[in-house]
Amino acid sequence: MPTTLFRALLASVALALAAAGCATADRAQPATSTAPALTSAQIGQLLASPDRSDADRRNDVRRKPAELLAFIGVRPGMVALDLSAGGGYTSELLARAVGPTGRVYGQSQTPDGAPGRSALALAERAKKPTSANIVAIVQPFERPAPAPWADNGIDLVTLMFNYHDLIAMGVDRARMNAAVFAALKPGGTYVVADHSARPGTGMSVASTLHRIEEAFVRREVEAAGFRLAASGDFLRNPADPRDRETPDPPQPKDEFVLKFVKP
Repeated sequence: MPTTLFRALLASVALALAAAGCATADRAQPATSTAPALTSAQIGQLLASPDRSDADRRNDVRRKPAELLAFIGVRPGMVALDLSAGGGYTSELLARAVGPTGRVYGQSQTPDGAPGRSALALAERAKKPTSANIVAIVQPFERPAPAPWADNGIDLVTLMFNYHDLIAMGVDRARMNAAVFAALKPGGTYVVADHSARPGTGMSVASTLHRIEEAFVRREVEAAGFRLAASGDFLRNPADPRDRETPDPPQPKDEFVLKFVKP
């Protein structure tokens, strides 16, 4: 993309974000959703929607979104925060799942606080009527939730396959997890998924193998006051040696999915 065009897009996204921030700050916090969790049939219909991109459908093979959404127990009307949203794959899934009465904030962090490529990608996804409830936000990881939802305002927070990246980024994870705890409503859920490292490795291979030890993540999150509610096994692969970034012989990575609850 030409530099001038990219800068122009950044400027337009910055204006949109500013407008969205002003608008949402004036709104009352949505009430906690009392709708039942989506059924498997509803999730199937959501995933079969013809306006989903081919790239997302290819990603479905690895990410198993039907199992993920069922594991989360996502409900219409929820307010969700997708940390390190990246290209917005998870953000869009959540936006479709929570429906028009819900909202999904896709968080990214840039060095200068300006919108980056993630915000551009989320803005593009928000053009679809079925995911128009996505709001791209640029916030530090240590303060990821926008006002006024930073205090008991969020139903669900997700951090998908990027906890290990926080190590190299120098993120204060204790502050981040504490901020997530504060932002969630009582009974709210925090879902963390990542590439599994061998037991005892902690965070030592986060930058080299792009993996992290499951028990290490659990200790850090529980230290903020969370309680582990469930562990998902739908992305596990016990045959993965977990001794390199890409398994040898080629096979799916062993990945953990943890669901924590704010008591």
